[in-house]
Amino acid sequence: MSIEMNVKKRDAQGTGASRRLRRADQVPAIIYGGDKPATPITLDHNEIFHALRKEAFHASVLTLNVEGTKETVLLRDTQMHAYKLQVLHVDFQRVDATHKLHTKVPFHFVNADAAPGVKLQGGIVSHVMNELDVQCLPSQLPEFIEVDLSGLSVGQSIHVSQIKLPAGVEALTHGTDPVVATLTLPRGAKSDEAAAEGGEEK
Repeated sequence: MSIEMNVKKRDAQGTGASRRLRRADQVPAIIYGGDKPATPITLDHNEIFHALRKEAFHASVLTLNVEGTKETVLLRDTQMHAYKLQVLHVDFQRVDATHKLHTKVPFHFVNADAAPGVKLQGGIVSHVMNELDVQCLPSQLPEFIEVDLSGLSVGQSIHVSQIKLPAGVEALTHGTDPVVATLTLPRGAKSDEAAAEGGEEK
């Protein structure tokens, strides 16, 4: 998905200037990284607030149009008000099309209802991880990674190594193979085999 946002350069800096911007429904932000100096900018509060509610905005290479100059960036940090629905500050990092980037991509879990452990055994799926650290070129960054649960039975798990990653995307797991999702029986429930054995003992 191509996401582009128009932003303005910010000259005045400091706490007082930021407070005045927020009163005017603007959000102070910054673009940093690469071989350029950091660029202070302002965002429209309503636009960035609604953009942040979209999953793709957090896991996509974004284009910021800074008064006619386009910057290719990733969202890196967001500061929210402690109790108001207000964005206080946003950080963006420049990305280079020729260099691999490191970021987190959300999982999308599919076909849980078709899993034998759910459909036939009454089990429930627990999501141990909801996102994955990946490395890839900006052009290869996926909005999400699909996790197919259709083959799971009770007691089974899916590990990162079992997930088919998009072309060019490398999982960063630091030598481990973490569990992404597991299928278990609800607490207090018995499997069909256990229930059958219990019936024979009576």
